[in-house]
Amino acid sequence: MASAAKYTTLHETCFNYPCVDNHAHPLLTAANRDAVDFEGIIAEATGPALLEDSVHTLACFKATAQLAKLFNLGPDATWNDVKAKRAQLPYDELCELSLKPTNIQCILFDDGLGGVEEWCESYKWHDRFTKSASKRIVRVEVVAQDILKTLVDASSLSYSSGTDPAYIPTLLETFAAKLTASIQASADDPEVVGFKSVACYRTGLDVATSCTQEDIEAALASCLSRYATISKLRLDDKHLNDYVVRATLEIAGKCNKPVQFHTGLGDNDLTLTRSSPAHLQGVIKAFPNTPFVLLHSSYPYTRDAGYLCSVYRNVYVDFGEIFPFISGTGQRAVLRQVLELCPTNKIMWSTDGHWWPESYYLGTVQAREALYAVLAESVRDGDLTEQQAVGMVKNALFHNANRIYSLGLSPL
Repeated sequence: MASAAKYTTLHETCFNYPCVDNHAHPLLTAANRDAVDFEGIIAEATGPALLEDSVHTLACFKATAQLAKLFNLGPDATWNDVKAKRAQLPYDELCELSLKPTNIQCILFDDGLGGVEEWCESYKWHDRFTKSASKRIVRVEVVAQDILKTLVDASSLSYSSGTDPAYIPTLLETFAAKLTASIQASADDPEVVGFKSVACYRTGLDVATSCTQEDIEAALASCLSRYATISKLRLDDKHLNDYVVRATLEIAGKCNKPVQFHTGLGDNDLTLTRSSPAHLQGVIKAFPNTPFVLLHSSYPYTRDAGYLCSVYRNVYVDFGEIFPFISGTGQRAVLRQVLELCPTNKIMWSTDGHWWPESYYLGTVQAREALYAVLAESVRDGDLTEQQAVGMVKNALFHNANRIYSLGLSPL
């Protein structure tokens, strides 16, 4: 690997240039700082796979060493030592210690993650750590669920008995109108810079470009029947989910608002084989005026994401969440795969920071390390000049997101 001394300008840019975090989630409040197991900072697993297995990964070993250094612990500090130290720190001090070194200038928040409303600070609360105001990314499935639940709960008709054949078409018409109005209102809101879909978790990324009215009505009836049984409304029926995505893509395209898609890396609630962004090719072609942002490096389908970016003008890739969820070697390999084919004006970075302030720290410092390692190697091998590498870093960390989300910022 090239030394920092050899490429001083590249090193300075990689480790200190201000950045736009194009996808993150709010932090827990001080009162709820222990509401979620801290091991979630290094893995997407749940249950025993999280608490017993994730601490034996290379990702955990690397995070342990970096957090031990942040907390002024010795080189032999263990994961439990790190947890004990963070528990001793006042929460405001922990947040300041973790966020200050990142030089994140602006954060775009998906505040529709489950648990955020109950446990977390508002997105605006985070402005104390950044030089530019935070903005929102609206999670459309949550919006759709809330609208549908409100309509159903307010209705005096029995949606489970099926005795009124007119109920479903009438409900669908009202739901569609309110969903469209809500998405349009968000698109018009200056605080909202984009949308987010978790179709990957619900029914997969093979979003249909069209369907019949009967298909949507049947999906809606299935959704309501399940709601009557389990008393929890969740969009899990493909035709209904796909309709919500298409409605969002339509409005977003007219308003030039990017739509982020969870792709690849996630917990066991998604089906891995349906999480490749390659499944989105149909709707990418059907909505050419809508900017698509493929989140989380699409890992392990990174090359699929780079391919789509190379052949469709409206597709961009985010190289996030792999920091700190996979090993350092893996992170560098993913970044190399992104750069194999993806135009460098279409690459953005994020922490996918959530719950814990240290997630922002690790997501930033590890990304900066990987950028330098990979680009210094490319300069050394003669694939590009140091000046070109510096420009790539500035674009990936700041300028691409600033342009794509129409933030209107200057690096500070």
